[in-house]
Amino acid sequence: MNLTLDSNIASDQSLELPVARPRASSPSRLAVMATPLGENLVRAGILTDGDLEAALQQHSNSNTQLGETLLEMGFVEEDTLLLFLGQQLGVPAVRLRSGLVDPTVVRLIPRSKAEAFSVLGLFCVRGRLTVAMAEPSNLRQLDELERLTGMPIRPVLAMRSSIDRMQAHCYEENFAVDAVTADLEENSLEIQADAVDISLADVDSLTDGSPIINLVNYIIVHAIRQKASDIHIEAGQQSSLVRYRVDGHLREVLRPRREFHPAMISRIKVIAKLDISEHRMPQDGRVHLTVDGREIDLRVSTLPTILGEKVVMRVLDRKNVTFYLDKLGMPEDALTKTKALLKRPHGLILTTGPTGSGKTTTLYSAVELIKSIKRNIVTVEDPVEYQLDLINQVQVSNTKTMKFSEALRSILRQDPDVIMVGEIRDAETAAIAIQAALTGHLVLSTLHTNDSFSAVTRLLDMGIEPFKLSAALLGVIAQRLVRTICPSCKTGYYPPSEQLDAIRYEGDRRRQFTRGQGCRECYDTGFKGRTGIYEVFSIDRETRELISSNASVDELRAYHRRQGGGSLMDEGIHLAEAGRTTLDEIIEVAYTD
Repeated sequence: MNLTLDSNIASDQSLELPVARPRASSPSRLAVMATPLGENLVRAGILTDGDLEAALQQHSNSNTQLGETLLEMGFVEEDTLLLFLGQQLGVPAVRLRSGLVDPTVVRLIPRSKAEAFSVLGLFCVRGRLTVAMAEPSNLRQLDELERLTGMPIRPVLAMRSSIDRMQAHCYEENFAVDAVTADLEENSLEIQADAVDISLADVDSLTDGSPIINLVNYIIVHAIRQKASDIHIEAGQQSSLVRYRVDGHLREVLRPRREFHPAMISRIKVIAKLDISEHRMPQDGRVHLTVDGREIDLRVSTLPTILGEKVVMRVLDRKNVTFYLDKLGMPEDALTKTKALLKRPHGLILTTGPTGSGKTTTLYSAVELIKSIKRNIVTVEDPVEYQLDLINQVQVSNTKTMKFSEALRSILRQDPDVIMVGEIRDAETAAIAIQAALTGHLVLSTLHTNDSFSAVTRLLDMGIEPFKLSAALLGVIAQRLVRTICPSCKTGYYPPSEQLDAIRYEGDRRRQFTRGQGCRECYDTGFKGRTGIYEVFSIDRETRELISSNASVDELRAYHRRQGGGSLMDEGIHLAEAGRTTLDEIIEVAYTD
């Protein structure tokens, strides 16, 4: 079965069985082993004499064991019965479930032999095969199983009816999918009632029944539990590939069989209300879910490839994102400068950085800080990712009816106090944003530049006149997100001198830095979580004169340095010195020379 798991997720097979174990031999335990099952249950107050008599009467008319009869008549629970039977036989007893069965192990015992003996292979630990047996004391069966498998057998007791039921399930072709999703609680994921069109109800036939539905649910639930920002499902030559983007980096999680891929894509299209018959064109949709009691939005995008459709689901989890400026990880001086900028009544404030650097989160946090019932705040976004109270949010798209520039013109007629523009993408949007900032509005927006100083030259390149830009611009916040070291595997090390030379390190070169070795908690990455590094470039009188005179990026950066301002690299090095991240991470994220 070509369905493999991330070793940190599929941990069931490496655990001891949750069995009812008898204690060390004692007079009372020896008495239990010597006394018939029915009498033990009566002595324990679980059965009455009348219950036992009725069960014995029915038992005499059937070929089943007394325990099975008691279960069938509802006189005793399976867990309780297993505890007493295990004590009687002196072996561990287990209640069977799919999560205890390794799909690669169950077939070590041929189905015909498993049915004849009423046994089921569970899992293998250190070369020893654990087998659920209705008769764990049957030496003939144990010898035959060892001969068939070539492995020593560890017998555990299970009810015959449970073994028979699980055999019918575990020897099916699709059992690998169910084994993966076995421990997913039924109420872990709920899809909003109106998320699926009733006219598509018969599409379940395309998804090969509940195993595929369970697999898709499993992928979504575990992505959210691991705080993934994106879920990638893509087709391959031999198998599909499922990856999670966690802390900005992709990690492989599953490799479902190749033939499962179309059914998985169909299931995702159904819940995202997309056209399941369209395979040649990209599609976009949205799903509202409740996972573990938390409301989650998934932004779904499909893309045709030569091997099949690829799906990327962006996870929008409000509880996994903070919109409080004080909690974004800004140093105190950067936070003070940012709050001072936001107190200004009008002007343009920009955040810059590459995709995925947290610019939009910073803007949302800024808007949350300054919003009030006395202010009319309007945002223009593509798309609207999170809904905010007291904010008028407008969704636009450059490929549809209303573009950024068109929406901005309309918003200016809505008497706004604060305007947030998701991104300045073209000269027309830039010109309107600058004009709005000059006419008494506070405008917040983002740009894709390497640092805060490059934002000035980018706007000048878009055709903004230097005198207008110098009058409108209040400040620029450049930022990056860096991974923080996992506290469970943190260890010290001394970086090579070549690395310190590359970043022009001016501190004590004999000091010890910190990194993560990799452990189960961090999925062997050495990192857990992310924090921001920031470069705040405030515009003062001299900076305005530099911008008006068409100063270069180097001149602006030099002036910022003379005023005591730091760079993204400086902030990153401070984090590394504090033991919160590594020099390698800082070089990867913030190094620009």
